[in-house]
Amino acid sequence: MYYLIKKVFEQKPVNETIIVKGWIKSLRQSKKFSFMVLNDGTTQKDLQIIVDATLPDYENICKLTMGSSVEVEGLLVAAQGKQPVEMQAKRVHVFCLNNEDYPLQKKETSLEYLREIAHLRSRTNTFSAVFRLRHVLAQATHEFFTNESFTYLHTPIITASDAEGAGEMFRLSTLPLDKLPKDEKGRIDFKQDYFGRETFLSVSGQLEAETFAVGGLGRVYTFGPTFRSENSNTARHLSEFWMVEPEAAFNTLEDNAALATGYVKHLIKKSIELCGDELEFLASRYSPDNLKTLEHVMNSPFETVTYTKAIEILQQEITKGQKFDYPVSWGMDLQTEHERFLAEQYFKRPTIVTDYPKAIKAFYMKQNDDGKTVRAMDVLVPGVGELIGGSQREDNYDKLVGRMNEMKMDVANYWWYTDLRKYGSVPHAGFGLGFERAVMYISGMQNIRDVIPFPRTPKNAEF
Repeated sequence: MYYLIKKVFEQKPVNETIIVKGWIKSLRQSKKFSFMVLNDGTTQKDLQIIVDATLPDYENICKLTMGSSVEVEGLLVAAQGKQPVEMQAKRVHVFCLNNEDYPLQKKETSLEYLREIAHLRSRTNTFSAVFRLRHVLAQATHEFFTNESFTYLHTPIITASDAEGAGEMFRLSTLPLDKLPKDEKGRIDFKQDYFGRETFLSVSGQLEAETFAVGGLGRVYTFGPTFRSENSNTARHLSEFWMVEPEAAFNTLEDNAALATGYVKHLIKKSIELCGDELEFLASRYSPDNLKTLEHVMNSPFETVTYTKAIEILQQEITKGQKFDYPVSWGMDLQTEHERFLAEQYFKRPTIVTDYPKAIKAFYMKQNDDGKTVRAMDVLVPGVGELIGGSQREDNYDKLVGRMNEMKMDVANYWWYTDLRKYGSVPHAGFGLGFERAVMYISGMQNIRDVIPFPRTPKNAEF
């Protein structure tokens, strides 16, 4: 009977003859027998297989190299070492004998080099662990929002609207670049383009999600790819990334914060339950305190503090001798060092900062009565800083349009969005979580390029 190696360790069919398939991780040879280590990508555990020299093709089996693919039939028995079971081979069939120029070797390989061979890095212990964890976190996302009565919504990748107002968008066009059509004013005539107007890759599905939340479905979430042409070549930025964005009609900022808190705790809980081996391995290699930090976040109540109070705290700590690279003043956006200080050293637990200055936040956030702040929130976690950003959305038509005019936005281009504030408008709120940031945080990996299969960054679109 054919078994996935994960099922071998789960079901342990001891003293049964079974078949397994996979890639060779190592092969230690001797005249009387050899130890083959096999993995098929379904588990962090490797299966040790004893290959006796009496097998008919033993001489050729000994020529197998790391990465060669095989099918092995044999008897599963109780093991004497760390693993609960091992296999005694009766037959070895070779699918593919690896070439001598196989780029993966048994020795330690840098993560930078593995990014250059991203098509093979899933065969390593590190990346098989990361991407199994990513799968579990994706499934946990769908499970959480389904249990909270949200409907999964597929929002468009192609858009004519800038959801963030930042302008860092990838333009789409089928117009010939060497002969762009111009209008009577000498500008590019996008009426001749494929969609008859200027279009972009989406930076967020939020605005479209709001139409379904406020339009009648009540509670929806998006989970899909988004794109930003920000020229940031750092360990925390990607040009293509995945976003989780729930929107809930009738929710306030407080409801939004509670939803975000529950979501973060659910992700951590599921990762510990289903990826314990992966998390332990990654912690041993990249972040020794990661499991301790995750359990702390999962079991802690989240602190809540206003932005104004957070600035006061930071300024007071500076007077006591605390050093920051970036100055602290009301109206500035908090830097990662400030966020981490609040969560790690001051409150010593996850912290939700609310009511930011409207000047540094997006046009759609609900304005407070003070005229200076908006009902925004950031969820800060120890070890990273901001993990989630969200807000209660502006549900008043006049205030929304007024804010868009302040920011010199083309209100007519958002006619469908402002319509929501005219026809049965309700309080509503939502947030965004960069999925790769979450995978980074829970895995303990230090570079965002190592938690997405094929990273897209400035000057890099390989594979």
